[in-house]
Amino acid sequence: MTYAPLAGGYVDVEPGIRVRYIEIGEGQPTIFLHGSAPGASAWSNFKGNMGEFAKAGFRAIGLDLIGYGESSKPKDRKYTLDFHVSAVRALVKGLNLGPVNLVANSLGGAVAMRFALTDPQLVRKLVLLAPGGLGTKARYLRMSGIRSMMWALLGPGGPTAEKLRSTFRLQVFDPGLITDDLIAERLSVARTQPREVLSTLKIDNLLPHLKDIKCPTMAFWGVNDNFCPVETAAPLARGIPDCRVLLLSQCGHWAQVEHEATFNREAIRFLCVD
Repeated sequence: MTYAPLAGGYVDVEPGIRVRYIEIGEGQPTIFLHGSAPGASAWSNFKGNMGEFAKAGFRAIGLDLIGYGESSKPKDRKYTLDFHVSAVRALVKGLNLGPVNLVANSLGGAVAMRFALTDPQLVRKLVLLAPGGLGTKARYLRMSGIRSMMWALLGPGGPTAEKLRSTFRLQVFDPGLITDDLIAERLSVARTQPREVLSTLKIDNLLPHLKDIKCPTMAFWGVNDNFCPVETAAPLARGIPDCRVLLLSQCGHWAQVEHEATFNREAIRFLCVD
């Protein structure tokens, strides 16, 4: 079931750059971080999840990363992992949230892990959905979904409905989930995004640093993922000292969409345990 967010606003990251957030519910603050696909936003990625977390007693906050959704989209900056982390830090401190849970998909997963490394005192638990940052750039560029995503935004003519449809069909096991409404929603944002969002994107390989993530972590991964290789699930589980991974059959890159009820139930159960 989809719920409308009840509130929202903007937080300044630095002069001239601000990020948009939406929220629903009250309780333990839980921030949702989306991936890097063209046209992404917090609400488009987590509209089927945030309301359920709110019902379970969490303050569900969706952040549009810099370059996405309704956040600033500068053309003169490099979209490094630390640049995205600065937006999360600004949100946590700007809203005076204290220790937070992070629920994060793909690029958002890499951002969440980096934030847990740089600001461990601000992170309670991590819920990761096929996170990036677990290998070399060359390995990710061999993934069909990554190549399609780059083409959709950077290829001749920029983003079109046809390009986005091809990309998003690779996101899921069941292509029937890719509706005209979803494509229209993503395209409206993608057309506002500068090329730099992906052309300068730099996600560091976090594998050597996973041992330093001390907070409890749970990860979800579809075995049919075309974006972030499922083979990196085992190194993730081995690397983070307190980590469990749930693999899902007939599932691509969006476990929170394709197995919505399972994801909501298991993630909420994990976050509710002290």
